[in-house]
Amino acid sequence: MKEDLILLHGALGSKLQLDPLKSKLETDFNIHSFNFEGHGDRSTDGDLSIDFFSENLKEFIVTKGLTKPNIFGYSMGGYVALYLEANQSEFLGKIMTLGTKFKWNPEGAAKEVRMLNPSIIEEKVPRFAEHLSKIHAPNDWKSNMLKTANMMSAMGENPPLNQALYSKVKSEVLLTLGEKDQMVSREETESVLGQLPNAKLLLFPDFEHPIEKVNLDQLAPGITKFFAID
Repeated sequence: MKEDLILLHGALGSKLQLDPLKSKLETDFNIHSFNFEGHGDRSTDGDLSIDFFSENLKEFIVTKGLTKPNIFGYSMGGYVALYLEANQSEFLGKIMTLGTKFKWNPEGAAKEVRMLNPSIIEEKVPRFAEHLSKIHAPNDWKSNMLKTANMMSAMGENPPLNQALYSKVKSEVLLTLGEKDQMVSREETESVLGQLPNAKLLLFPDFEHPIEKVNLDQLAPGITKFFAID
């Protein structure tokens, strides 16, 4: 019997970004994916937050009738999974993250927010603007970006996860990071590794941060190995 595996996208992303990975995993798992509110074709009138997204994940699991599903969370998706498990122990199965940013403070958040200006992106990086328009259709990617910027500012002031919460994560966790990731440092990842009760670290030498630049022929076997039934 196949294990259930939920694929979670990152900030500014959508489940469409994970379709190529999904196709490589379907033989081994029952794959599930969905859009967090305010992402992809799923709109929202409210503000974005990690707590909000964790409720999205919980609702998805309950609605699908899943029991302790495994989670692969890319970037923000990994943060959401750990947050949910920290606040609702043993609700999830194993958790694997990739390129998840854990270090949030006002200075770091401000640096991230400066890069989230829709007007500048349209002017300076039109291909990225076109990409965002495509994956968020029919919704407005600019609204998503502005709400994401506000969320990151709030995370900088008050990080949703802390040492006390990390200690409550009972799931087996694999933190993975590309050594060419310019957004997430090895130092911050190793710091969280030491705070989780049951976690390991895996580095991918050639991976950059964007999921579109990840070598899926290397990532997929790593996922399959971690989530294999003991």
